[in-house]
Amino acid sequence: MNDSVPPFRRIAAELAARITAGELLPGDRVPSTRVVMREWGVALATAAKALDLLRQQGLVETHPGAGTVVRAPVHGPRRTPATAPTLTRARITAAAIKLADAEGLDAVTMRRLATDLGTGPMSLYRHLAGKDELVHLMMRRVFGSHPLPAPAPPGWRARLTAVSRIQWAIYRAHPWLPELVSITRPRLIPEAMAHTEWTLAALAGLGLGRAERVREAVTIPAFVRGVALSHAAELQASKDTGLSATEWWQAQEQEIMVHLESGRYPCLSTMDSSAVEDLDGLFEHGLTRHLDGLAARLRLAP
Repeated sequence: MNDSVPPFRRIAAELAARITAGELLPGDRVPSTRVVMREWGVALATAAKALDLLRQQGLVETHPGAGTVVRAPVHGPRRTPATAPTLTRARITAAAIKLADAEGLDAVTMRRLATDLGTGPMSLYRHLAGKDELVHLMMRRVFGSHPLPAPAPPGWRARLTAVSRIQWAIYRAHPWLPELVSITRPRLIPEAMAHTEWTLAALAGLGLGRAERVREAVTIPAFVRGVALSHAAELQASKDTGLSATEWWQAQEQEIMVHLESGRYPCLSTMDSSAVEDLDGLFEHGLTRHLDGLAARLRLAP
């Protein structure tokens, strides 16, 4: 298509082609304005104009609380229960995880899921009591999809490293999850309970008292979750502001320098933003230092 064509028209034409080709069927959600912004690298106004053009062309329609979906033709086949994939708890759970990963847990509603799955909201209630049960299934599915290694690696340190890295990978892949995990009021998620059992088993026989073992089994995952919460907050901030962490620091540079050059923060002035921008490195640093401390403690254990 000619470069002289406005970007919003090019985007609308590409989406229209997907609809015509059957890649997007009646009832399917079309990319949101944020997704269009990210995939095509355009501004919010351009993304909104592209979707508005599709509405004017009668290809899509917007439903409150459900987003913009492909409009069913006046004459032509519609998705029907007979042709749609069978609705199951597993399929609903998978769709909910996909939605939460893309847009956050707040986006997961029965109405929105029904739209994504091409069915009515009441159909979901034949399989689930409500969102609480769905969230429980989502957590079980996510933890269960990242199994602990079998056989376990030899040595307490290798085992604690393995379980911590698995938890970090889970949280990185599913940023909505850390907010749901609690050390004071834990949900009864068998697949997550297996992580605690694994950690306690790794600490057994090291000469630590029962209370100290329990504190270790709580402290290590609490550290992993804490860094993961920072990761989730950074993702949300990037979405809200449109700025990466590096871009945010650059935007704040002038104000930051006013404070650092005042002479009141001689140690802080030697820092740069790289340490806090690399959360993977921060996680590995914190885990290594904690395990180093535990190793030193074990050498002193009676």
